Amino acid sequence: MKRRIALLSDVHGNTTALSAVVADLKKRNVDDCWFLGDLVLPGPGNNELFDLLNSINTSIYIKGNWDDCLLEVIKQNATIDLNDASDIYIGILAKYVYRHLSMINTNKIKNFETSTTRIINNMKINISHNSPQKNYGSELLPVAETSNFDALFDDSSYDIAVYGHVHHQLLRYSSKGQLVINPGTIGEPFFTHSKLNDDRRAQYAILEIDEMGLADVDFRKVTYNLDQEVSLATKVGLPYAELYSAMIYAGRAYTHNQEILSEINQTHNYLDELRSFLNSLPRE
Repeated sequence: MKRRIALLSDVHGNTTALSAVVADLKKRNVDDCWFLGDLVLPGPGNNELFDLLNSINTSIYIKGNWDDCLLEVIKQNATIDLNDASDIYIGILAKYVYRHLSMINTNKIKNFETSTTRIINNMKINISHNSPQKNYGSELLPVAETSNFDALFDDSSYDIAVYGHVHHQLLRYSSKGQLVINPGTIGEPFFTHSKLNDDRRAQYAILEIDEMGLADVDFRKVTYNLDQEVSLATKVGLPYAELYSAMIYAGRAYTHNQEILSEINQTHNYLDELRSFLNSLPRE
């Protein structure tokens, strides 16, 4: 029996983009949806992201590194460096999401899987955010050596590996000829090549697997209203909204820009705000 599976990844709190993707895939006769991680942060989306994924019967939820960032900030004895502007940036954004996210959905993120597998029509598929061993790092960038992608196949019986994290649609092979697929990013398109980076459409993919194997990989791009997402971020009072706007329009991320983050943190007194928030969290 033919199965059509939507691969969704790296929403990063972009509700407008995810809404457009969900509307598109509802027209595509998809049987199942797998989410590959990074649902929240740095965008304003929270509970409505879960509503959208629930509306398409998403059966797999993988925990991305930004999902872990949220959990790290709100956990007991959080290891946050208050002398690091990037840690303050993540902490303040996590505070925003935590204040808006229901406890039910917060617990869902805690229970997201690190990696998992599925067998579809005798094709064994490994599913992760980055590698099955860790959901962060740059080892699986599109230009990485083929040997790096072997880490997606810690079991030689896998036929296909799907992952997210690197924000690029990708199809390539391991050194043993197993197939590697990345659906790209819904919320944060980014390319080093400027003409490609001008394309701000949301990305996802659909796998079609029949009795003979992988019949098709449909890499899709969906137009959405960038202005609407930026206006939403401003309307709800998203911290660092000006940086989020730059990311939406130009693909420019500031997560590790110490100079700019330090200036904004000082202007808004975010260090004291984060320290107060951390002290207010319930203790076990």
